Amino acid sequence: MEWYHYVSGFWSALFLVNSVPHYAAGIQGNKFPTPFSNPSGKGLSSPVLNVIWGLINMLIGAVLFKCAHLSADNWLSLAIFFGAVCLGSIFLGSHFKHKHHE
Repeated sequence: MEWYHYVSGFWSALFLVNSVPHYAAGIQGNKFPTPFSNPSGKGLSSPVLNVIWGLINMLIGAVLFKCAHLSADNWLSLAIFFGAVCLGSIFLGSHFKHKHHE
């Protein structure tokens, strides 16, 4: 595998992880922070905007996942992908822990 396959796998994981809270909040009808809220990333955006933002993140993540050529035979690519899932999840949990306190 080329180096850019590993980079693509890393970014794919981050976009896919980021799609989950936005899409889930949106389809539940809940407001949730997006980059388009005021202030950016802290204010709450509408459920519809969150569904759209979640779908955009899913699409980008899927395209990058396809470009990454992840394989069960390549442990390094899987470790990088899973490591990015862990990092992204921990970051998002930490970043959004106070979203209901505003």
